Amino acid sequence: MSFSHFGTPQSLREDYAILSHYGASSVEVQDQQQIEILPDPPRGIPIHGRGAACTAAGIPPVSERTPLLQPPPPIPWPREPTDVDVLDAVFAEQTPTSNIFCEELRILTTYSLPIFGTQLFDYSFIVASVVSIGHISTVALAAATLASMTASVTGYSIVQGFASTLDTLLPPAWTSDRPHMVGLWTQRMGFSMRSRCPQPIIAIWLNAEPILLALNQEPEVARLAAIYLRWASLGLPAYTFNCISRRYFQSQGLFDVPTRITLVIAPINAFLNWLFVYPLGLSFPGAPFATALSFNLVSAAFIVYGYYYATPAAWSPITRESFNLVTGEMWKGWGLLARLSIAGVGQLASEWWCWELIGREMGPVVLAAQSVLLLSSSTTYQAPFALSVATSVRIGNLLGEGNARRAGVVAATSIVMSVALGCVFSILFLVFRHKWSYIFNSDPEVASLVASIMPLVALFQVFDGTTSISGGIFRARGKQFAGAVLNLSAYYVIGIPLGLYLAFVHGHTLGGLWEGLTVALVYSSFVGIWIALRGVDWEAEVVNAQGRIGGKEEGNARE
Repeated sequence: MSFSHFGTPQSLREDYAILSHYGASSVEVQDQQQIEILPDPPRGIPIHGRGAACTAAGIPPVSERTPLLQPPPPIPWPREPTDVDVLDAVFAEQTPTSNIFCEELRILTTYSLPIFGTQLFDYSFIVASVVSIGHISTVALAAATLASMTASVTGYSIVQGFASTLDTLLPPAWTSDRPHMVGLWTQRMGFSMRSRCPQPIIAIWLNAEPILLALNQEPEVARLAAIYLRWASLGLPAYTFNCISRRYFQSQGLFDVPTRITLVIAPINAFLNWLFVYPLGLSFPGAPFATALSFNLVSAAFIVYGYYYATPAAWSPITRESFNLVTGEMWKGWGLLARLSIAGVGQLASEWWCWELIGREMGPVVLAAQSVLLLSSSTTYQAPFALSVATSVRIGNLLGEGNARRAGVVAATSIVMSVALGCVFSILFLVFRHKWSYIFNSDPEVASLVASIMPLVALFQVFDGTTSISGGIFRARGKQFAGAVLNLSAYYVIGIPLGLYLAFVHGHTLGGLWEGLTVALVYSSFVGIWIALRGVDWEAEVVNAQGRIGGKEEGNARE
């Protein structure tokens, strides 16, 4: 049993303060050798007039309305370590690693499950849109698929890359002596993304038709895809806000908040897609409009929950400090934010682009098989990705409170968990490979092609999971640049060139592309784990994390 507060990750900082206050008070009482008894005030002073005398003696005024039991005065942050903190550190050092592993296995599982639910429900917003359009016509389905791919490549992946910066900054801020920095960093990221992301992305979406025609897409498909993107642009600002809000709550251990909100909005989104496309007669534009509206409903729910129910400890009013990191260091924090954001886009978006673009010019059967394979692998990927987010948050929380040893154990634990998950999905794909395609499509030619490639998909499940976990460890340590370089080298130096060679020179077609990507995943998995775990000085990572919380450049100097 651990005697520190690691087992209660969702406890509030005020709880820690009260416990430490009582612990410090008991020590002080034991050390007192003499207790002074203050004399009663003179008899001439009436009861209701003794407030001044009490105040002069250092005693708060008392009246008949004063409660008998009063809470202890709040302990300001930062505070000096108490004997309770010292005992916590001693017990933490003496706890066997196997015990820590089991504790963190439970905590990471508890964290990951709601994140996994959030990812699936969030992904269902796009799936519902495509499914509702798919029953209109084959051309409409092709246009919706093309528009969804374009939106992911040019918009959603970039937003996610920018927002991943908060995986580095918010978790250690929450468990540090400056929890209000969670709110300040959230505000700065919101202002930064508001000024950088939506405008150029929306400009591309509004002018998508000539761009798609220049890429040799069929005119009718390009026209409908452009309509889809035009309506989808109404939801991009809300999507950006949701990515930031989700990390704001997750950094505090409130993983179930985004899950509950998306759980409520997801069926509403499905209903709105059906309602707008069919009964209301909006047809093709109705689906992206319904999805955009659903994103805005999620944003409204986040605002309501944050204002009425979330703890105020993590928030700070929007002031000049929201733009300046600390007094006299106006641009240093923005420099740190920009570096991590650009590296985050390189780490996440480069991977998204690779998987979205392969197999797009190889005929309708190949495109249908590719859609089945991508949808299947994307769905299973949500589990290790949820674990990677949980790993980032957990390691960041531990670095913020200065627990270097446990942070290292969490990194190793998450790798073991991802391997177990990958084995489960591999067995699933191998067992049902001949019937898997019929879940999505009834064409036997498509089913045969999917079955021939499914063993590759099963093989890389383990490596895909460990690659995701190493990316989460990189984000927790502020090493997004290392993750970006690794992904770019894996996919664009090794995976795609090898895949194209096998597909078109050796005639392996779609299977060749997946063979190249499998090699890329194996490479990125082994190299990523080696970089993420080998020779890491977790004590130095504590110093770096705590330096980044306040936005000081020296906190990032060692990286």
